Amino acid sequence: MRFIDLFAGIGGIRLGLEKALNKNGISNQCVFSCEISPHAQETYDLNFNETPHPDICNIETLPEHDLLLAGFPCQAFSYAGKKNGFADTRGTLFFEIERLLKNAVNKPKYLLLENVRGFTTHDKGRTYKTVLESLNKLGYEVEPLLLNSSNFSVPQNRVRIYLVCKLNNKPRLSISSNVGDPDSHKFKERKGHLSATDSKEMKHKVVAEIIDENVDKKYYCSKQFTKQLKEAVDGKTFESLHGVRLIDYRGGNSLHSWDLGIKGKCSVEEREFMSALIANRRKKKFGVEKDGKKLTIEQIKTFYDNKNINQIIASLLEKKYLSVENGKYNPVSGNMSFEVFKFLDPSSISITIVSTDAHKLGIVVNNRPRRITPRECARIQGFPDSFKLHPSDKWAFHQLGNSVSVPVITAIFQDIILHNNDFNQN
Repeated sequence: MRFIDLFAGIGGIRLGLEKALNKNGISNQCVFSCEISPHAQETYDLNFNETPHPDICNIETLPEHDLLLAGFPCQAFSYAGKKNGFADTRGTLFFEIERLLKNAVNKPKYLLLENVRGFTTHDKGRTYKTVLESLNKLGYEVEPLLLNSSNFSVPQNRVRIYLVCKLNNKPRLSISSNVGDPDSHKFKERKGHLSATDSKEMKHKVVAEIIDENVDKKYYCSKQFTKQLKEAVDGKTFESLHGVRLIDYRGGNSLHSWDLGIKGKCSVEEREFMSALIANRRKKKFGVEKDGKKLTIEQIKTFYDNKNINQIIASLLEKKYLSVENGKYNPVSGNMSFEVFKFLDPSSISITIVSTDAHKLGIVVNNRPRRITPRECARIQGFPDSFKLHPSDKWAFHQLGNSVSVPVITAIFQDIILHNNDFNQN
C-alpha cells in the first residue's frame, strides 16, 4: 500500500495506519509527506527519517498512491478558535486536497480525512456539506465517523470527525459513530460498567495507567504555588485536587484566585461571598449574558445574606478580586497566573488535550502536585513510548495538542482492512 501523508503534523495518522497495515502483514510505503511547521518537521524526521515537503500550495502533482491521509488544519473550525471556517486561510486548505485529487492521473482508492467535531456544525453545517459535495464530485463516497478517543484505550475525552472515503464505492465498516461520555465525571460514573463490557475494539483506560511515579523536578509546582494550593485545600490532602479546575468564572469543582490568595489572602467569608457570586451571577433571572451579569448589592443579597457584606465587598475591591461599575459588582479574573489550569483525576480520563495549554495540565502523585510531562501527554494521545518527542518541551506539548489519538486511527484502518477487499495481504 503506497500512501501519502498531508498536513502530517508529527505523523500520528501515519503511525496509526502503519500499525494496522503491519499487523495484517500488508507491505506499505509512504511516498510523500507534507507539513508546513518546521518544528513538526523535526519531530517527523526523528521518527520516520524523512523531512516533509513544507507547503502544499507549491505542490503540482502527487506520486501515484493507494491511500491519502490528511488531518487538514482544524483551527478554523475549532470550538477553541474563532470558528471562521472557509473565511480563514487555514480552512481553505481543504481545497488544496481537492486540487491535487483533481490533477491526479490515478486517484487513490481511499482517503482518510480528520478534523475537530466543530467542523461538522460550523456555519450551520454548510462548511461540512461543501466538503462532502466536493468529495462526491471527485468520485468518493464518504462514511463519516464521530468517535471519542476514550473508547479506544486512550485516557482522554477527545471527539473528532473522521471521513472514510472510498473511490466509486461506499466503504464497508463495522465501527459506527460514538461520542462517548460528555466529560470525565460521566466517564467515571460509568467506568465499572465500561470495564465489564469492553469489546475487542473498544477498550477503556484511565489517567493513572499512563502516569510516571518519578519525574524531573522541573515539572513540580513551584513552592509558592504549592503553598497557595495547600491553603486552598484547607487541611485536606492534595489528592482532593483530583479533577479540580482552576478558573475564576466558573463554579462547581473549581478553585479560584481568591481561594489561592493570588492577589492577597482571603478570609473564609470573602471566599464564601465570591463562590456565591460565581454560582448565582449566571442565573437567568439576572440576565442572559454568556459569562454572567454584573449585580447590584440588592441582587447579591437575594442569595448571600451576611451582616458584614459591606466590609467583605470593600476588602475584595481593595484586593482587586472584585470590580464595581455604576453600583454593579463583577469578579475579576486572575487565572492567567495559574501554573496549572486543571488537575486530572487519575481514576478517570483527561479533558481534551489542546496545543495552547497542554503544558498546564496537572496531576497529583504521591500527594505532590505537578504538571504532566510531555511523555505522559503523548500517552494521553496514545503514542507509544518508542515515539521520539521534540527535544523542546514547548514544541512537544504544542505538537501533541494538535495531533490525533493514534489508537483511533489504527482501529479505523483495522476495520477497513477487515471489511473491504482492496488490501493485498502478504
